[in-house]
Amino acid sequence: MSSLDRKLLRELWRLRAQVLAIALVIASGNALLIMALTTIEALEDTTVAYYERTRFGEVFAEVTRAPESLSRELAEIPGVQRVSTRIIEGALLDLPDFAEPVVGRLVSMPAHSAAAMNAITLRSGRRVDPDRPDEAVIGEAFAEAHDLVPGDRFDAVLRGQRRTLRVVGTALSPEFVYAIAPGGLMPDDARFGVLWMGREALAAAFDVDGAFNAVSLTLVPGADAREVVARLDARLAPYGGTGAYPRADQVSNWFLQNEIAQQKNMAQLLPSLFLAVSAFLTHLVMGRMIDTERREIGLLKAFGYSRPAIAWHYVKLVLVIGGLGVAIGALLGAWLGHWNTRLYAEFYRFPFLLYRPGPESFLLATLVSLVAALAGALWSVRRAAALPPAEAMLPPSPPIYRRSRLSRSALARHLDEPTRMIARRLLRWPLRALLASAGLAMSVAVLVMALQWLDAVDSLVDSVFVRGQHQDATLTFHDLTPLGELPGIERLPGVLAAEPLRAVPARLHHGHLSEREAITGLPLGATLSPVSDAEGRPVPVPPDGLLVSRQLAGMLDVAAGDVLMVEVLEGRRPTLALPVVRLFDTDLGKPAYLSLEALNRRLGDGRVMRGAQVAVDPAGRAALLAELKTLPAVSDVQFRQAAIDTFHDTLGQTLLIFVGFFIAFAAVLSVGVTYNAIRIALAERARELATLRVLGFSRWEISYILLGEVGLLTWLAIPLGCLLGFALAWYLSSAFATELFRVPLVINDATYARAALITLATAGACAAVVRRRLDRLDLIAVLKTRE
Repeated sequence: MSSLDRKLLRELWRLRAQVLAIALVIASGNALLIMALTTIEALEDTTVAYYERTRFGEVFAEVTRAPESLSRELAEIPGVQRVSTRIIEGALLDLPDFAEPVVGRLVSMPAHSAAAMNAITLRSGRRVDPDRPDEAVIGEAFAEAHDLVPGDRFDAVLRGQRRTLRVVGTALSPEFVYAIAPGGLMPDDARFGVLWMGREALAAAFDVDGAFNAVSLTLVPGADAREVVARLDARLAPYGGTGAYPRADQVSNWFLQNEIAQQKNMAQLLPSLFLAVSAFLTHLVMGRMIDTERREIGLLKAFGYSRPAIAWHYVKLVLVIGGLGVAIGALLGAWLGHWNTRLYAEFYRFPFLLYRPGPESFLLATLVSLVAALAGALWSVRRAAALPPAEAMLPPSPPIYRRSRLSRSALARHLDEPTRMIARRLLRWPLRALLASAGLAMSVAVLVMALQWLDAVDSLVDSVFVRGQHQDATLTFHDLTPLGELPGIERLPGVLAAEPLRAVPARLHHGHLSEREAITGLPLGATLSPVSDAEGRPVPVPPDGLLVSRQLAGMLDVAAGDVLMVEVLEGRRPTLALPVVRLFDTDLGKPAYLSLEALNRRLGDGRVMRGAQVAVDPAGRAALLAELKTLPAVSDVQFRQAAIDTFHDTLGQTLLIFVGFFIAFAAVLSVGVTYNAIRIALAERARELATLRVLGFSRWEISYILLGEVGLLTWLAIPLGCLLGFALAWYLSSAFATELFRVPLVINDATYARAALITLATAGACAAVVRRRLDRLDLIAVLKTRE
C-alpha cells in the first residue's frame, strides 16, 4: 500500500461521520433511481409475459348483436391473425353479506385450448361445465372481497331473470388486470366483479344464440392497428358496433401503461434532487479538506508527487465515498424495487411477478451517482493539483476585515457579542452561507412536494365528489328508456329526487385529430349532477352546442367557436357537426357535455334516457337497496359515497406509503447537509472557539456561536425550501397529469408547517450530536495547532 493510500484511509476514518452522511445522501438518490428503474423493468416484463402467455387481444370491439358467421369475414381483414368472438353482458349481483347491489361483468368462458385468446388463469377450483348453466368462475379480487370460495352460491339478475349461481373457481384475466366498473375511476372489488360463465348459458339468458356481442383480434407482426380498427368498424357498423379500439385504449391496459409512464417521470426528477445535493456536499467537504491540507499538498509536491498523482488521490477519496453510497443505495434500491413491484402486482392483479432486474439499472444508477459526486469535487480537486508547492507551504492569506455600515447601526449595538460573531461570519462569506442554506432548502422542498399529494387528493375529492356532485346514486339501464319512466324512479323507496341522463359513445374529429370520448347529455338546469369546474364552481350546460373540458380541447386543438365532427358509435351511427360553445377546467377525465334535449333531438330517438341520478333519503336507503336488486331494467348502480371511500382507500393508502418514503429520504437529506455544515464549521473555528473558552466564555455561549449559525441558515432555508417545494409540486402536477385526472396544485399552510417542523427536528438532532463533541473539545491540543 502506497503512502497516499494510507493517507486516504486515515482521512476516511477521521471523517467517517461526514463520509457516512454524504454516502447516505448519495444512497438515497441511488435507491430512488434503482427503485424506479427496476419497477419499470419488472412491470414491463411482467405485462409482456402475461399478455403473451394468455394471448391477449390487440384490437377489441363490441356490437349489439352479430351472427357468428361474421367471424369468418373478420378473419379476412388484412393484418388479422386470429379472431375470438364472445358474449359480454352486465348484471346485478345479490351477495348475502353485502347490502348494496353489486355490478357484475359476465364474460363467456374462453375455450380451453392452446390457441384460445384472452385466456384466464385459474387460481382455485376448476373451469365451468358447459352443460351446467348455473356455474361461474369469478375474479380472484372479487372473491377475496366477499370471502367466496368454490362451492358458495349467490343470486344474480340477468335481464330480469333471477338466477342462483354457484362458484366453481377463481381466476385472473389479462383484460381485468385493473378491474373497474363501467364509468368507475378506481377498482372497487366489493362492488364490482368479473364472472366467467358458459357461452351457451349466457346466450340463452341474453338471447344471443348463434351470435356474439364482443370480439377481439390478434394481429400479424407489423400490421397497422389503426387500419384494422377502421376496417373492423366498417364491418360491424350494421350490427350496432360501438367503435373498435386498439389494446392501447383498452381500459385495464390503459391504466397500467399510464402507471408505467408516471414511474418514468419519477425516475427523471426525484433522484436528481438527491444527487444534486450529494454533489454540493462533496464540494463542501473536499473544499474544506484541501484548505486544511495545503501544507501536506506542498510537502507531497516537494517530495516529487506529480499533479496527476495528487489529483487521483482526492478523486479516489470521492470515489470511495460515492462507492459506499452506491453500495448502500443498490441494496436499498433493490429491496424497494421488489417491494414496490409486489405492491403493484397486488394492485394490478398479475398471477405472477417477473422481478429480474438486469445490470443496466444498477450500472446506470452507479454511473449517475459517481458522476454527480465527482462533479461536485471537480473544482476542489483541480485547485489541489494546481497549487504551487511554495504557496501551499504557506498558510492562506488572512481575510481583510472592515467595519461595515451594519456593524455601526443601532441594530448591531443591541446585539450581544456572540450574535454579532454569527452575523459577521455569515456576511463575510455570503456565498458559502447561501450554498449551505440551499442544501437545507432542498430537503424542505422534497417534504413539501411529498406532503402536497395528500392535500391534492383531498382537494380533488372535494371539488369532484363533494362540490361537483349532489346525487347519492347513479342508475344505468340496459336499454334506452322513455323519459316518462322517470316518475317511476322517483317513486322508488327512499328516492327524494331523480334527474335523467344519457351518454353515447362517440369519436370526436377536428382536422386530422381524433379522440374517442362519450358525449353526456344532461337536462338544462340540472341540480343533482351539475357540471363543475376544477374550483367547484357550477358551469351551465348550453341549450345547444358542446361544453368541452380543456383537457379534451387541448387534445383536439379546438377553441370556443370551433365545430367538432362527432361520429356517434351507437344506434344509427350518425355524424353530427356540433359547435363548441364553452371550455372549462376539470381535474377528472376529459368530458364533453350536451343538453339532453339537444342530444335526443339530434339523434332522433325521441325523449329517452339511459340512466338517472337520484338523491336518497338515508332513512329509506336500505329499502331502496333491496328494491334495486330486483329491478330488471337496471344494469349498473354506482354510489357517490362508495366512490369517495374507494378513492381515498386506493390512492390514500398508496400515497401514505410513498409520502412516508420521501419523508425518510428528506430527513436523510437534511441530516447530510446539516451535519456536514456543522462539522465543517467546527473544524474551521475550533481554535477560535477554544480561545473563547480560555477567555471565559461558557460552553453554552460557544455552542450558541457555532450552532446559532446553522440554526439561522436553517430558518433562512425554510422559506426558500417552501418556494422550491411549490415549484416542484407545480412541475409534478404537470408531469403526472393524465387523461384520467390532473393533480391539483394545492398546498395547505399546514403542509408548509409540517415540512418546516421535520426539517427543524432533524437539524436539532444533528446539532445535539455535534454539541457533545464541542463539550469534549481538548483546549490545549487545539491551541497548540499551528495556523
